[in-house]
Amino acid sequence: MMGTKSKGSQPRHQEAENKKLALKAFKKVGLLEDEDVKFMLKGSKLQKLKSRRWKKERRMKLQDDCLSIWCESKSKSKPPTFSVMDIREIQVGHQSMVMKKHGNSFSEKRCFTIVFTGSRSSLDLVAASDEEGRCWVRGLQKLRKKAETMSQREKIHHWIHEHLRNADENNDKKMSFEEVKSLLKMINIETDDEYAYQVFKQCDRSKTNKLEESEIEDFCKFLMQRPELEQIFSYYSGEDQILTVRELKKFLKEQKEIATDENAVLIIQKFELNDTAKKNLLFTQDGFMMYLLSAEGDIFNRDHDEVYQDMSQPLSHYFISSSHNTYLMEDQLGGPSSTEAYIRALLRGCRCVELDCWEGQNGEPIIYHGYTLTSKILFKDVITTIRDYAFTVSPYPVILSLENHCGKEQQTVMARHLKDILGNMLVTALIDDEVPQELPSPEALKGKVLIKGKKFEDSGTTAEREEEEDDCEDENVKNEEKNRKEAVGELSEELMDLVVYCKAVHFHGFQHAWSKACVCELSSFSENKAKKLIIESGSLFVRYNTKQLSRIYPTGSRVDSSNYNPQEMWNAGCQLVALNFQKSGTEMDLNKGKFRQNGRSGYILKPSFMRNKSNLFDPARPKQGAGLNKTQLIIDVITAQQLPKVNKDKKNSIVDPLVRVEVHGVPEDNATKRTRYIENNGFNPVWNEVLKFTISVPEQALIRIVVEDYDSSSSNDFIGQFTLPFTSVKEGYRHIHLLARDSAPLSPATLFVRVRIKSV
Repeated sequence: MMGTKSKGSQPRHQEAENKKLALKAFKKVGLLEDEDVKFMLKGSKLQKLKSRRWKKERRMKLQDDCLSIWCESKSKSKPPTFSVMDIREIQVGHQSMVMKKHGNSFSEKRCFTIVFTGSRSSLDLVAASDEEGRCWVRGLQKLRKKAETMSQREKIHHWIHEHLRNADENNDKKMSFEEVKSLLKMINIETDDEYAYQVFKQCDRSKTNKLEESEIEDFCKFLMQRPELEQIFSYYSGEDQILTVRELKKFLKEQKEIATDENAVLIIQKFELNDTAKKNLLFTQDGFMMYLLSAEGDIFNRDHDEVYQDMSQPLSHYFISSSHNTYLMEDQLGGPSSTEAYIRALLRGCRCVELDCWEGQNGEPIIYHGYTLTSKILFKDVITTIRDYAFTVSPYPVILSLENHCGKEQQTVMARHLKDILGNMLVTALIDDEVPQELPSPEALKGKVLIKGKKFEDSGTTAEREEEEDDCEDENVKNEEKNRKEAVGELSEELMDLVVYCKAVHFHGFQHAWSKACVCELSSFSENKAKKLIIESGSLFVRYNTKQLSRIYPTGSRVDSSNYNPQEMWNAGCQLVALNFQKSGTEMDLNKGKFRQNGRSGYILKPSFMRNKSNLFDPARPKQGAGLNKTQLIIDVITAQQLPKVNKDKKNSIVDPLVRVEVHGVPEDNATKRTRYIENNGFNPVWNEVLKFTISVPEQALIRIVVEDYDSSSSNDFIGQFTLPFTSVKEGYRHIHLLARDSAPLSPATLFVRVRIKSV
């Protein structure tokens, strides 16, 4: 079992008791006398904005755990509380699209927007006064900062106390045996009454048949035991049950960490809880557990949280995080278009966004999915949003992929908006005014925006115009335009002048591309066309992608915004593998996992064998010296901790978890293996199973680890997952912090594994 100390999520119903418990929570988060937090604890009424007409009064209040916020809601589909840990950012004033359009009648100091991780919609709120607005903004920022510093042990303690509060049905701040049984079901443990009663009586030192405050803490400590970590500690520490610097170095060596005296001492100083032990350079079991539960015990190599790759190579040498129909929040036919979708994509590190541009009213171009019922947004609003968010998480260049359906006049308006709004960010000329032999690097284009679009040399020959129609990415739009004969016939000189390094051209074959040898030309391929080329000429496609950019997009039949498998395209060296970012699933898990590395910069340097055109790497038949490097990956799946319930509506529902490990890479590396399922235990299931994989091209492989709830009568239910590049996997005993379907953290849910990597 798992756990440790807390930053406190305490019960919250009786006023006098509340104050006492709140003070305890404040002490733990270091905000005892903070006036903003005290104001939030009392709560206040705010206006929630959605549109010009939809403005509703809602009460909002910080809970006594100082980490949860209750927000009055009429919606039954959304939980009434959210965690401070789920907040991505606080936008002050009229920054969001809703605030820009509908918040102008309110003072900016009263307005703020809470932006969440994952797919939860933002909250646009207006406080009753400027001062109340400032209190909420300052308070949220302080609490968010404190939450970010919480250790995994503190998150677990908080999670258990949340459930304790819910299990306390009569709100007497004590736990009867029936309430303890209810708690165990809430936290995903099925146990027989006799064993549960034995534990209950062990903690009931007062003999009152109820657990009171200190006894509840003892019960929590019992729940948070981690026998598997205790066993590892005992193995390395010996009979005295304490680690010396020498013994810690031995453990670090087997973990493939830096096994020096200096590093061992640093770890003791950082994680040891006992001052006497720390002074004597000794590591106790509590300190050891703190270390394994910290970021340093994570399966993902934390060095890869920073930009660690060479960023001075040509753009064509990088995989570039890319979005398809970026403006859409939902499906392709009737869902809303929103600047919020661009914000979400850019904050995820996306570096290539798409703009479907159409004729709008009053001479203003609009963006929407043509010939569908999707809503429309102004082109200039999208460009303003891109300007504001393009370089928030990554300094490297952003590519605007223009799908142009406007007439010449509104194209000129588009060009003027691009220049006026983006200013010096916009690339308008070649670097040094020289025709390049290779594309510039991400480093050379830091803070810059590139335009991908058509560029006719003489305002467009008849043949070029026909290709313009053929290259339209949307089959529905292509057919409609052919029927109505409304395809773009001319291009604005002003707009064409902005296409510098990403000139969109029709693909005439690999030989034609090599004979022209123009690195600034870029072709787009439907997923089906790309698959066909990979099957027929995989190595030639890899070679083509060493010099030029290629963009892959989903077929038009994916009206539900589903995605194709991006790994197939990355195997051919395709850089701009565009996915529907709004659609959760395996494909987006792979995309997020791949671009999790290199500081989430949105640029991943290809392996050397995919950058050298003389190597001729073939994804279907990798060979020695051109990608082949057979490696064995061994994962011991040991335990899981605090898995969430899948069916929260059923009080007695307990998950039966199993773990599935997937390898995604070149065709011969694709594999899936799984553990058995553990019946009725999502709190601390134990597997101790070994899964082995042989990987031929490890530099291209992604590892996806999934936890599911076994179901004998239907498909298993998804619980959580984590995906990372093979090259970012850390060996040794590691924790895996699971993510929800929308990639929001499933804190404190983890898997505990042992990883070994061997050459074959």
